Amino acid sequence: MTTIAIDGQAVESVYLKMKDRNVADSQEKLAAAHVTIAGSGGLGSNIAIALARAGVGHLTLIDFDEIEHSNLNRQQFKLSQVGLPKVLALKQNILEFNPFVEVTTWQERVTEGNVLDLFTGADIICEAFDDQNAKAMLLRRAQEVLPETPIVMGNGLAGVHDANQIQTVRQSDHVYLCGDGQTKGAEGLMAARVLICAGHQANQILRLILEKETVEE
Repeated sequence: MTTIAIDGQAVESVYLKMKDRNVADSQEKLAAAHVTIAGSGGLGSNIAIALARAGVGHLTLIDFDEIEHSNLNRQQFKLSQVGLPKVLALKQNILEFNPFVEVTTWQERVTEGNVLDLFTGADIICEAFDDQNAKAMLLRRAQEVLPETPIVMGNGLAGVHDANQIQTVRQSDHVYLCGDGQTKGAEGLMAARVLICAGHQANQILRLILEKETVEE
């Protein structure tokens, strides 16, 4: 019987070594979880990689866009990937970090008509759009068709303001908002603040998967 290996090491050994520093007794729940991320840009690409590194077992990536040079100041893509669909490039990058993650991709725009099809089956919905109207549409529609599915959203991460303004709040039973709630993308987006907000979203998703106590409203 042939032993499947990665870089000369048995797959099982590589998997266990990768999880050696994870929070104790977290891996089974993380590996069973399915998170669908709407948007694969500044927030979405960073969130997806954080969740993949943590060991979330199934990620679905949704984005209609292709990578541009202007994305490289904050999004988890490489110069060699400019021009590629974001979801496909992000899948490639994720699997380089963690080949044990199942990654599903949808290169299309989220609309009122396809929310149910795209997000059914997700344990948690992650909103990572850069358009306020798209954020509002997804929240409203998800609450209509998937009211019991938690949704973790981002809002207010632009500029170079005090990072301590970014926080996670619970807006309702199943809605969590990460950001400062004030700054607008028109003033510019930089990697540091985008990463901090993405970290809040990824951390809240992990807390939901691991059934940790929730945040206050």
